[in-house]
Amino acid sequence: MTPVLIACSHGTSSLDGRAAISDLVENVRLLLPGVAVEEAFVDVQQPEIDDVVRATAPRDAIVVPLLLSTGFHTKVDIARAVTDAGHRATATAALGPHPLLADLLATRLREVGLAPGDAVVLAAAGSSDPAASVDVAAMADLLRERVAAPVSVGFAAGGGTRIDAAVSAARDAGARRVVAASYVLAPGFFADVIARAGADAVTTPLAPDAAVAAVVVERYLAAVRAPVDVA
Repeated sequence: MTPVLIACSHGTSSLDGRAAISDLVENVRLLLPGVAVEEAFVDVQQPEIDDVVRATAPRDAIVVPLLLSTGFHTKVDIARAVTDAGHRATATAALGPHPLLADLLATRLREVGLAPGDAVVLAAAGSSDPAASVDVAAMADLLRERVAAPVSVGFAAGGGTRIDAAVSAARDAGARRVVAASYVLAPGFFADVIARAGADAVTTPLAPDAAVAAVVVERYLAAVRAPVDVA
């Protein structure tokens, strides 16, 4: 029987953010018409990931984190839910870094008029987990291949340079304009932090663009094809 796809996001109190994630999940359903796709959350919203994984029994489940980087929620919340389900459930990697997301970021930058002399700050949510910074750095490398502008990184929380400090540093280095590339999925707290960080232009969050849905589908199908560990 085809495994259930559990699309697990952080959760948000923003109504616009909730709508963006729900639209993303609906786009995934349209791309996978023969697959049951369920929503789950690690915080703020219901249903919680543990409950959704349990509710899929006895069917197999594949949890695809609607998160852009490795971090606490992938390593603890989602990992716990999957471990408790035994061999019946598995989880994929986070959505980023991924070339399709870099393509989308580059498109969003062109939409706000990125031009010669501008600098880009890849503005991410951030995490206390160093693995998140590694993922964002890899995403910045992918973006540098796609835009003719210097790309630095800033974080709204966790370790690393804060977004406003990255914006100021780029401006002090002589940028004509500083553009914040919003590396968040949906409107909400972190998108608001990015908007207030002082950039001359700010791109919109990534969801529910079709490219994000395509990454979700790719993660799911790769897990379906993965060999089963029977040890």
